[in-house]
Amino acid sequence: MAIWGKIVGGAAGFALGGPIGALIGAGVGHAVDRVAFNERVDEEAATKITFTIGVIALSAKMAKADGEVTLDEVAAFKKLFKVPHHEERNVDRVFDLARRATAGYEAYAQQIASLFESRSQILEDLLDALFQIAGADGVYHPCEIEYLEKVAAIFGYGEADIDRIKARHMGLDKASPYMILGIEPDISDGELKSHYKKLVRETHPDRMIAQGVPEEFISVATERLAAINAAYDKIVKSRGLT
Repeated sequence: MAIWGKIVGGAAGFALGGPIGALIGAGVGHAVDRVAFNERVDEEAATKITFTIGVIALSAKMAKADGEVTLDEVAAFKKLFKVPHHEERNVDRVFDLARRATAGYEAYAQQIASLFESRSQILEDLLDALFQIAGADGVYHPCEIEYLEKVAAIFGYGEADIDRIKARHMGLDKASPYMILGIEPDISDGELKSHYKKLVRETHPDRMIAQGVPEEFISVATERLAAINAAYDKIVKSRGLT
C-alpha cells in the first residue's frame, strides 16, 4: 500500500507520539491503535509515516508563513512529492489540518530532525523542497525566508551552510555549477572528485529509501542527483579533466 493510503486509510497502527502523532490523532487517520507487528517493521513503517506527515506539516506551515497559501505553492508540493491523483483529496485534508494545527512548525521540524543525523542529505533535500515551494509563486517573502532559516537551524545547519543553501535557490549565481555542488571555484581537482563522490553517495535514492524515506518522496533526491551530475560534468569539461 502506498504511504498516502497507510496514513489516511487507518493502516498506520502506530502511536507515534509528539506533534506529528497529535496531528494524526486530530483526524489524519482513524483506527490509530497499536498493532502487534514485529519491532523491525514497526520502526521502519513508523519512520516513513512520521517523515511523511512531518513533511506535509512543514510544507503547509511554510506555505502559510507569508499569511497566504497560494495554489502555486500547493501545486508545487504535489509535484515535488508525486501525489497520485486519487490521493489528492486525502493529502489536501492532511495539508489543511497541518495548516490549522496549533503546534508550531518548530515542533514538526524537531521531530523530523530526530529521525536522521544532523545535517543529513535527506534533511538538506527537504530544505531544497521547501525552498521550491516557497518560491513557487515567484516571490520569497521575508517571513518565508525567516521560516526556512529557522528550520535549517533546527536541522543542524550553521550560518555558513544556510547561506550556501539560500544562495543555491536565491543567489545571482544560483546556476553556477560550483554553487550547485556547494564548493568554491578554487577547489583542487582531487578535492572536487572526492566531494562529488561523497555527494552522489549521500544523495542516491536507494540510500535514502534504506534510511526510511518513502518512495513517493524520492523524486526530490533524483532531481538533486541529476543536478549534481550535470554540474560536475560541466566543471570537469571546463577544466579539461577526464
